[in-house]
Amino acid sequence: MALQKTYVTKPLEEVRAWWIVDAKGQNLGRLASRIAPILRGKHKPTFTPNQDIGDFIVVINADQIVVTGNKLDEKLYYRYSGYPGGLSETKLRNVLGKFPERALTAAVKGMLPDGALGRAMLKKLKVYAGSEHPHAAQKPQVLEG
Repeated sequence: MALQKTYVTKPLEEVRAWWIVDAKGQNLGRLASRIAPILRGKHKPTFTPNQDIGDFIVVINADQIVVTGNKLDEKLYYRYSGYPGGLSETKLRNVLGKFPERALTAAVKGMLPDGALGRAMLKKLKVYAGSEHPHAAQKPQVLEG
């Protein structure tokens, strides 16, 4: 009787690629659902659920993201200061107007695991409102589809 060996990826042997995504004219949720599995590493044959083996993603033109329906006025983001009466709510329209990067980051964060593993994955997401980014030295490849 032969035993099957289980392969476990070691963090040091994993090579991380850099991808660039142009968010111009793309739907917020659909873009986030394309980005989250790549940050997790689900596109790799060595995917392990309890390890961070995903790639880096650079998103440009986040200020030109599109949302459908009435989400601009109905979707709310909440913050709590920790004090009584300190709950603040902000509409998606205001978030996209002031900090367009935060809307995409929040959407992707909701699709990643909770805890330290999800926070480590989220650090590999770089979102920029304009078309300029400081990651040209990493030679990011264009993410299609």
